[in-house]
Amino acid sequence: MQDQTLVLVTGGTGTLAINCILQLLQQGYHVRTTLRTISKQNEIINNLKTNGISSFDKLSFIEADLTTDANWDAAVKDCHYVLHIASPTHLASSSEAEIIGPAVNGVLRVMKAARDAGVKRVVLTSSFGALGFSNKDKHTTTTETYWTDPNEKGLSVYEKSKALSERAAWDFIKSEGHQLELTVINPVAIFGPLLGPGNAPSFGLLKMLLDGSMKAVPNIPLNVVDIRDVADLHIRAMIAPQAAGQRFIASADGEISLPEIAKLLKNRMPAATKKVSLKRLPDWLIRIGALFNPQARHAQFLLKVNRNVSNAKARGMLDWTPIANKEEAILAAAETMIKFGTVV
Repeated sequence: MQDQTLVLVTGGTGTLAINCILQLLQQGYHVRTTLRTISKQNEIINNLKTNGISSFDKLSFIEADLTTDANWDAAVKDCHYVLHIASPTHLASSSEAEIIGPAVNGVLRVMKAARDAGVKRVVLTSSFGALGFSNKDKHTTTTETYWTDPNEKGLSVYEKSKALSERAAWDFIKSEGHQLELTVINPVAIFGPLLGPGNAPSFGLLKMLLDGSMKAVPNIPLNVVDIRDVADLHIRAMIAPQAAGQRFIASADGEISLPEIAKLLKNRMPAATKKVSLKRLPDWLIRIGALFNPQARHAQFLLKVNRNVSNAKARGMLDWTPIANKEEAILAAAETMIKFGTVV
């Protein structure tokens, strides 16, 4: 079946996308991937070669950008499935125009093209930020039934874009999706090994710890997942009949705080973590800083989020078992960031 099945993966140079491409090729699928600049295809090929792919007969590339209609019809042509992973990040930007518009319109552009081409299912990469950031009740368990309020005070523009674009995708399916199916993956903070030089939004936290730019560490709790497990969950959600119309949280078990991550890095990678600070930033200082500073305001917001998160749905419905626990995912990320020069 895989040998005859073509899957479109959007945003091929992205860290998660290339992991999905790797696993799809390993399983025998034909893969087409979109790039904003077609010259980036050699970067993807080199990373895949380094990770064991020797034949590229089943991999093709097409230039397509979320901000324009050009080539999307060609991108989805003859595809059975679409993994829509590409999304604007611009994490340094606070402009909603730069992030939210392209994210929402990009999702709708891909969904319309997929519907018109007769694609069976789109698997959309959303975020835990679209699902669990409005649940502040730490006596509850956050499941896929929750939604983040996009108007939540303290929510970053990126997280808001994820909430609004996922909503737009579900609304599209309900009103004009016809036979097209939608499944959504909501990952928590993604770590795990890089396949080559590159980065992902979550890796920025580790970079700040490793390069010493985080002088004092706020006591912010996180949920963590390995990137290999997120890619595996995308493929399981792609092919399982029962996954149609469902959301799935991608998370390893439990939670871990930034100070605990700093201590883990120090203990397990002492030679490479001399710049990692173990100094704790008090919560009261964050609250004061939040009165004046947007970053402190977001940190204060994250302190309140309920991190009692369930991955039971993915485990039960898709037989998904993470290969890496949270500590393994963090260490693998740090080791490969150093290996590929993301942190000097």
